[in-house]
Amino acid sequence: MKFEKNTELDQANLRIIIASIAVVYMLVLGFLPGERFDTYLPVITYIIVFLLASIGLRQAIVRWPGHYPARRIFAMVHDYTGTCFGLVVGGEAALPLYAVIIWVNLGNGMRYGSRYLAIATALALLALLCVYRLTPVWQAQPFMVLMLMITSTVIPFYAHLLLERTRKASEEAVAANLEKSRFLAQASHDLRQPIHSIGLFTACLRESRLGDEERRLVDNIDRSLLNVSQLFRSILDLYTLDNGRVLPKLQTINLHEWLTELIHQNAEAARWAGVDLRLRPCKYWVRTDPVLLATMVQNVLSNCFKYGAHRPVLIGVRRRGAGLAIVIYDRGNGIAEEHLPKVFEEFYRVRQVRDKDVEGVGLGLSIVKRLGQLMGVEVVLRSRPSRGTAVTLCGLPMAVAAPLPTKRDEARQVGLLTGLKVCLVEDDRNVLLATSALLERWGCEVQAELTGRDVISDCDIIVADYDLGTHASGIECIDDIRRQRGWAVPAMIITGHDIEKIQAALHDRQIAILSKPVRPAELRATLRALRDRQPELAENVP
Repeated sequence: MKFEKNTELDQANLRIIIASIAVVYMLVLGFLPGERFDTYLPVITYIIVFLLASIGLRQAIVRWPGHYPARRIFAMVHDYTGTCFGLVVGGEAALPLYAVIIWVNLGNGMRYGSRYLAIATALALLALLCVYRLTPVWQAQPFMVLMLMITSTVIPFYAHLLLERTRKASEEAVAANLEKSRFLAQASHDLRQPIHSIGLFTACLRESRLGDEERRLVDNIDRSLLNVSQLFRSILDLYTLDNGRVLPKLQTINLHEWLTELIHQNAEAARWAGVDLRLRPCKYWVRTDPVLLATMVQNVLSNCFKYGAHRPVLIGVRRRGAGLAIVIYDRGNGIAEEHLPKVFEEFYRVRQVRDKDVEGVGLGLSIVKRLGQLMGVEVVLRSRPSRGTAVTLCGLPMAVAAPLPTKRDEARQVGLLTGLKVCLVEDDRNVLLATSALLERWGCEVQAELTGRDVISDCDIIVADYDLGTHASGIECIDDIRRQRGWAVPAMIITGHDIEKIQAALHDRQIAILSKPVRPAELRATLRALRDRQPELAENVP
């Protein structure tokens, strides 16, 4: 949770500190040789009363926080009254209390803004005039009084100029940040579309009957596309972390099944790198954010594929105290000891001989570290040159096993999509063609629509882009089809926009979300899961 800084409370604390210093100062004056303590006793008594009142004001601010203009102006009058009393009674020896007037003036202006700075300046000049009228010593030195009044005007005026410049600079920075956010959001969406469609087209090619040379070319396209996608995702991950927009969403998961699925998703990348990806079985359940944890593990695996190519990678789970740890061990080149403290820094890369062709910009481990801090997972890296590297994700809380899902009819095998009727709604023609072609190769019957308006379908599953132009969104399109059918047809949204925004708009509609660029294996797995939920969703009318 983020707390706002209470500037009024800070001013109240500083008031108590300064009043305490003033009491000590007056006590020292009273005990100096040649000075009579009785002379300063009224001032000391008043400042003690002032100090007690300041403590009461502070407690009121703690009890009723917020912006109360009347309370702030009362605090100014309280400060100036106490200072004026000390200046009048203390005479020439109390002149250093004038510094309190400057503090009250600038303190209120810097903390609350130019309007309060003007009010404080007017009250300061009024306070100086009162002291001049009531103090013979000041009346005998009119030029000194004039200097103090000019000082009390010029310094706040200069402070006002600084405040205005700071305010304008802050507004420009906020505007620039918003513009950057809008640009990145739009660039993210626009870049996701072609990456997404290229991935689907290459998946279609892979499903075709290809010769060895053609399959090698498709592999090269896929490998290059994977590198672009990983770099793109890393930059977006870093941006969302910088903006504080990532919050863990905890779930109870079977760690072995989760790791098995993750290895399946990375099997193609491991094959390209010549890496034998091995998993040691485990029977643990954990309470964590599976998406953020997957990002951490995938970034570590990406480094294993880059720097430990053609060598085995082992993933295991160990007990560490009351929690669990995921250990990822490769037998790559390893990292020299002098580099270990820096590998989690952004854009830091350990360059070795023959590494010049290794893709990446050095963001992976930085993102792993920051996600670990966000989720309370400690990231430990151990490495020995020429022996390999072990990355351990410690502190995963153990959980009680979740209820096992009921077994489905054997006829509904997970691997079969033949005959599945899919209503595909996508306003980008290339993405529509690529997705439609891939679904048809998987045996689906596809109804392809370029717009979400007036769609009539008897489909089994709806696959819709979120942004369908100005007429309708993917969610509205899904709602319309479900109303026509009279039941909650299984549906998924595929989007290039911010997933957090889409999830907030979904509420309880039971719609799956995939983020572009979508991997074909991820799309196929989601279609299977939605197909298997048809009997359950048929009972829910939206």
